[in-house]
Amino acid sequence: MKYLYLIRHGKSSWKDDSIQDHERPLNQRGLNDAPLMGNLLKKKGIQPDVIVSSFAIRALRTAKIIGKEVGYSKENIEVKKEVYLADFPTLMKIVSELKDDHKVAFLFGHNPGFTTFTNTFAAEYIPNVPTCGIVEIELDIEKWSDISANKGRVVSFEFPKKYK
Repeated sequence: MKYLYLIRHGKSSWKDDSIQDHERPLNQRGLNDAPLMGNLLKKKGIQPDVIVSSFAIRALRTAKIIGKEVGYSKENIEVKKEVYLADFPTLMKIVSELKDDHKVAFLFGHNPGFTTFTNTFAAEYIPNVPTCGIVEIELDIEKWSDISANKGRVVSFEFPKKYK
């Protein structure tokens, strides 16, 4: 059994429209929501074996904040440019290439890819994975390369507004 946590980046700032999209930082709401969600994971006793993040500043900052909450060293976060705005096939490829000795993986990235990916495994349609939303997918596989829709299911869907 493997567990994949899709974690969308926290709310980002649109104050400076001169910076490129991947350079947008978290805004105050994002900076507040990330530790809240990290603490939720910690309380559930969830510890990642690997964290993979988009190179976008907002995603990587979210990964570092949540990683700190669950006791994962920021130096061990794998940054992959291809996670940035990845579509469904790209996300499947990224997940399928995870090392098989990792049982629990956190993937930090973006919509619309995360919502599309989530709905491949969801029993009920999820219209949107909001910022700082966390989708837990349980996969009945031994190797990440065996990932497919019929071998997994969404077991939890958490987001900050559930707790405010």
